[in-house]
Amino acid sequence: MSALRPSLNALRAFESTARLHSFSAAALELSVTHGAISRHIRALEDQLGTPLLQRTAHGAWPTPEGQKLAEGLSTGFGIIQASVDQ
Repeated sequence: MSALRPSLNALRAFESTARLHSFSAAALELSVTHGAISRHIRALEDQLGTPLLQRTAHGAWPTPEGQKLAEGLSTGFGIIQASVDQ
């Protein structure tokens, strides 16, 4: 069986949304539509089989599982950015 490999775009959309607590802010940051962010996150949740965000009228907040994933992704994207900056 091959390893689960989520879309990098979906991971980026999720990390941004989890950090900013907003689909709209994530869309603005990544220069895509709100709908694209929503579709990426829904596909990621479906692929992983767990909700990653709690959606409320006041924003989007990571679930405990989502928080763990978001922290790892933030670290990973930070390392990638540092490598690019060098």
